[in-house]
Amino acid sequence: MRQPAIFISHGGGPCFWVDGPMARAFDGLKAYLGGLLASLPERPRAILIVSAHWEEKRITLGAAKAPGMIFDYYGFPEHTYRLSYPAPGAPELAEQARGLLAAAGVETALDAARGFDHGVFVPMLIVEPGATIPILTLSLRDDLDPAFHIGVGAALEPLRDDGVLILGSGNSFHNLRTFFNGEAKAAAGFDAWLTEAATKPNPEERNALLAQWSAAPFARACHPREEHLLPLMVVAGAAGADVGRRVFHDAAVGKAISGFAFG
Repeated sequence: MRQPAIFISHGGGPCFWVDGPMARAFDGLKAYLGGLLASLPERPRAILIVSAHWEEKRITLGAAKAPGMIFDYYGFPEHTYRLSYPAPGAPELAEQARGLLAAAGVETALDAARGFDHGVFVPMLIVEPGATIPILTLSLRDDLDPAFHIGVGAALEPLRDDGVLILGSGNSFHNLRTFFNGEAKAAAGFDAWLTEAATKPNPEERNALLAQWSAAPFARACHPREEHLLPLMVVAGAAGADVGRRVFHDAAVGKAISGFAFG
């Protein structure tokens, strides 16, 4: 069955395994992620994950058969550096995806050594703790061009008809300098705009709005740098004609965060 394309928040660092305000801030997100597989039409044969924490000069696909762990967060308790997510890689799917991207004129590379960064393993430990579904990771291109990344997603849409869940892992709000300051107006304003844009019934209008996201109210207050928003662009491109729905919404330390599903 055709799988959806979904944009999720992956929280903050190893937020589900720490104590204090950060852990409690993401209780709602943890509950949502824990029910994500059950919301799908059937168990996916593989999951393609676009992580905000991987950028390359060219779109790069992880081709490791047994990806390792990349602990790309700092200053957290020692036990959070012993987390493990031994899901298999998907090198054959990487070649399939690379073929689709080449047909769309997208230059790509393979990385047979790339492991799972925390944009992958943190949410997936909650989504599918058994780590049995093969995972294909996909980088962002480091120019962070939103229209380009929408095009990348469009090229990958056929994978959804082949049982592959396309998952964008980022955050709808990502400004670490203001996350704990108690001010909520900017996050709420941008979240409202993002929800309206992502759920437009006309996919061309949706994608045009998302490509111009930086003109939205409070855009740069919420994303001083846009790498955590760009996975949504890939997901929206992969949506094709499917209309978006907001499937998750919460306030983390007062900051509005949302997730969207297409299909």
